Amino acid sequence: MLVKTYGSAVFGVDALTITIEVCIGGGNKYHIVGLPDNTIRESLRRIETAIQSAGLKMPRQKIVINLAPADIRKEGSAYDLPIAIAILAASGQIEATDTDKYFIMGELSLDGGLQPIRGALPIAIQAHAAGFRGFILPKDNSREAAIVTELLVYGMNNLMEVVAFFKHPEDKPAHTLLDTTTGVLPLPEGFEYDFSEVKGQENIKRALEIAAAGGHNLILIGPPGAGKTMLAKRLPSILPPLSIPEALETTKIHSVAGKLNALDALMTSRPYRCPHHTISDVALVGGGANPQPGEISLAHNGVLFLDELPEFKRSVLEVMRQPLEDRNITISRAKLSVSYPASFMLIASMNPCPCGFYNHPTKECTCGSGLVQKYLSKISGPLLDRIDLHVEVTPVNFKELTSSAAAEKSERIRARVIAARTIQGIRFQGRPDLHCNAQMNSGMVRQVCQIDKKGQALIKKAMERLGLSARAYDRILKVARTIADLAGTEDIRAEHLAEAINYRSLDRDSWAS
Repeated sequence: MLVKTYGSAVFGVDALTITIEVCIGGGNKYHIVGLPDNTIRESLRRIETAIQSAGLKMPRQKIVINLAPADIRKEGSAYDLPIAIAILAASGQIEATDTDKYFIMGELSLDGGLQPIRGALPIAIQAHAAGFRGFILPKDNSREAAIVTELLVYGMNNLMEVVAFFKHPEDKPAHTLLDTTTGVLPLPEGFEYDFSEVKGQENIKRALEIAAAGGHNLILIGPPGAGKTMLAKRLPSILPPLSIPEALETTKIHSVAGKLNALDALMTSRPYRCPHHTISDVALVGGGANPQPGEISLAHNGVLFLDELPEFKRSVLEVMRQPLEDRNITISRAKLSVSYPASFMLIASMNPCPCGFYNHPTKECTCGSGLVQKYLSKISGPLLDRIDLHVEVTPVNFKELTSSAAAEKSERIRARVIAARTIQGIRFQGRPDLHCNAQMNSGMVRQVCQIDKKGQALIKKAMERLGLSARAYDRILKVARTIADLAGTEDIRAEHLAEAINYRSLDRDSWAS
């Protein structure tokens, strides 16, 4: 008897429908075809034991299992459950009338329990798009899949529950429901770090506010102990909430990477990734034999913080150049090409020299000029050119450090950031790919960031004096547009442009001069 069940394979952040065909006939061998990997080939041992643990019988006949389309490689243990259900239906132990109306995915334990899978959200989206009635999967993944509200999602604990689902359709359990009707997710509560804890550094707080309001990249340069890492850790407390489309994009990536737990449905806060400087280029941008998202994709719609930037390998930093510009990464292999979104805010920090005290107001630098230049040359000009705000961090003096004056709370800064992002949301209506000023292309910059003659003269003088590139020109205009949004003005004024230019005036030559 031939029975078909349906599952899915995930490529990048999208899924493809896979048909699991099982035929039982004369003989006594098991065969799996359709380009399965070793995990799937081993699945029959798990399936046989799980079926027996559930009090059912594994057929002692020839079983041929085909995973179609046969020219696409299938990987992972999530095919255990659809294969088991197809075998039970083909052997007449359950009715096969409804097995073709549901996506079925899940890894089986030897006792019949269901283990969570990766990519439940993109699989649920594909199930709905393909017109299936529902999705049966491990309970730990049910909230994640239930984001697709038009699909009936049934979370199961073990194989027996799935068997009972098909044996007794009149006693189906309640499907998982989530409320995603609001346009914006609620703000997270109880941030661990708050800007009210920071003494002084008002200019750095201002730069971080601008970066958060427009989604701009930023680099902090200063001696050790000046507060670079401390300030960067507080950036999530002023970021705006995720919109539903942004949350869906972000959740899909973390679902594919297996980073969601059983309590997660939609991700409610923007990701903040802080990899160690020993990270490899593959771990940063993604890849592997079975391409997985890297840190830049896991930071999509959030922040990627690279502490001690020159300590990262040169090759690791250089692979970020294209994603910083295109906001996506394409990983190509011999038989497939996978694209992951990578629209993130890059926040970097570094010392001005190996000892950290170059140009320090009170401490003397022990590095020779050659060492300083060599240290700074680890960061290439093209990468630095893609960073919108270059900010020098100076040590806090004793008076500011011991001051009892109350600093501004993150809550108030975040309110201004949200107001600026609201302006940008209205500006980019009808453009679902644009969420903030930093994401504008050159054509939109010319349209949105128009400046008067006084502003043109100002930026011309700055470009000639600082030797700025055309890319830097665009990025200055984007930052000036964000500063104007924070001020609530429609036009970009000369003071907005001057402040934006000031954040580009700290170039590498000035650090070592």
